[in-house]
Amino acid sequence: MPETDVVVIGAGQAGLSSAYHLRSSGLDFAVLDANPAPGGAWQHRWPTLRMATVHGIFDLPGMHFTPPPPDEPAADALPAYFAAFEREFGIDVQRPVAVTAVRNARDGRLLVESGNSTWTTRALINATGTWTRPFVPYYPGQETFRGRQLHTAHYRGPAEFAGKRVVVVGGGASAVQLLVEIADVAASTTWVTRRPPVFRDGPFTPDYGREVVAKVEARVRAGLPPGSIASASELAWTPQLLEARERGLLLRRPMFDRIVPDGVQWRDGTAQDVDVIFWCTGFRSALDHLAPLRLRGPRGGIVVDGTRVVADPRIHLVGYGPSASTVGANRAGRAAVRELRALLAAPAPV
Repeated sequence: MPETDVVVIGAGQAGLSSAYHLRSSGLDFAVLDANPAPGGAWQHRWPTLRMATVHGIFDLPGMHFTPPPPDEPAADALPAYFAAFEREFGIDVQRPVAVTAVRNARDGRLLVESGNSTWTTRALINATGTWTRPFVPYYPGQETFRGRQLHTAHYRGPAEFAGKRVVVVGGGASAVQLLVEIADVAASTTWVTRRPPVFRDGPFTPDYGREVVAKVEARVRAGLPPGSIASASELAWTPQLLEARERGLLLRRPMFDRIVPDGVQWRDGTAQDVDVIFWCTGFRSALDHLAPLRLRGPRGGIVVDGTRVVADPRIHLVGYGPSASTVGANRAGRAAVRELRALLAAPAPV
């Protein structure tokens, strides 16, 4: 059974940032990743997501990301960058290793389980992100729908929507980007959201970014599920969206009340026939493997101070809540390693 000081679960931006800082910490560590290759969730993004439409990518620590051509697929550019980072700094990521459970050992350490393998560790940095936990809300009649339902995570490009009547559900950046993308081939598109979308006319300044992060951090400190950075942000008027507005594609309707076999229906009885319901409704944190530790509080979330789990200081959640952004993940990785170095250097209580 391998033994180490720290196990890092996940090798996306948050996990690699943590590993970078662990290299100089004096602590032994292992990095486990469920993906077959470097790149984190980026390797699974839809092929039509180009670098021109990706939100700003922040450098991994110690290695500049040279922006590729705007038309290069994000699923190619970012994994190549992550792979180069692993090579440059000699970060040995063990993959594919899907962690199924983390449990308490009898001696005060943690057991990290994956299939027939188990690692024993003094501390844990969890950086599993959200990509493997797509969220689809339930609406009455959902199981009766005769058309197709899919989530953003399963989108492979606009061609599959050709000639279809599509309702796009969701008010985030991905929802509007994909709405515009499929509108060119679909027979019709309808955009629905639970709340009226808010578009930001001004630039996304550092002060605005801190304001958004503070909203998510407040939820985490209160023990609530964090929500995403994207869900707390306003939508930016990109050239693509300005053009879409001129074409009348951004005419939002309120959320439907139920799903019927041939489409969707609103509370007032208005119905619309559709062939596809496209759920652009975000993701939830992939934390099921931590369930044996009973970290969740009565309000459904895990109370975190910075990255440290308040209920168990051996565990840090990086890329969770307020650190679930590229710049936030880098800072969080550094902070987590600093705290764990201090924790593990302290003498054991008598």
